[in-house]
Amino acid sequence: MKIIVSIKQVPARDSQLRVQASGRWIEESDLSFEINEPDAYALEAGLQLREKLSGEVVVLCAGPDSAAQTIREALAKGADRAIHIGTEFAGSPGSSDPLVLARMIARALESEKADLILTGLQSDDLGYGQTGVILAEVMGLPHATIVMNVEVAGKGVKVKRELEDGWFQHVEMPLPALLTIQSGATKLRYATLMGIKKAKAKEVRRIAASELLEAGRPSIGLDRVYMPEKTKHSQIFGGSAKEAAAKLVEKLRFEARVI
Repeated sequence: MKIIVSIKQVPARDSQLRVQASGRWIEESDLSFEINEPDAYALEAGLQLREKLSGEVVVLCAGPDSAAQTIREALAKGADRAIHIGTEFAGSPGSSDPLVLARMIARALESEKADLILTGLQSDDLGYGQTGVILAEVMGLPHATIVMNVEVAGKGVKVKRELEDGWFQHVEMPLPALLTIQSGATKLRYATLMGIKKAKAKEVRRIAASELLEAGRPSIGLDRVYMPEKTKHSQIFGGSAKEAAAKLVEKLRFEARVI
């Protein structure tokens, strides 16, 4: 089975973000990067399927030259080879529009003939949550989202989807197919020392975004990036102490989301 896993390089979660002087994106010169967390779970799902069924796991990443580190990390965890679509930065035309990005990925995968394509549910930086499902539509593939578990069933797959309020849905799909994987679906593995050494010799095929951008012009773009404005707001709750406490808990839970 050939499994393609789409991954993305994003700033590390503990990074202190600063907006560029141009206001078009964040300052990346002093940031450290990592694999987008939902994509890490997609990679883990792909590796587990390969271990059960044999085959090949190919990671695909669209990003600047610095994304090579993220690609090597995925290879060190066990991916067999990689495809790197070179873009300038996360806010560039090749990566800020999920439709254009999906079309680029589809063109890059034309010769791969994958059985299964896995993506994370969404990215930690832009957070559109659209690239995976748009890619499925562009490629004409059946797809499922918010997937917690994947099992091969005959000539297809059976997936467990997470719904609301603790409900789940089990769906059987034919192959080839595309799945977007939910974070926390399984335990992530670490790259071993042997895996890191082997990653240096694994193939990374690089494709310039300019070779694929003719698939479509960007329909959306980033006009300005700015930090959220901090404001203060006072609110007085009337009624008895018990009633005021209940209102306070409701505000903290559903508006401030701190409990």
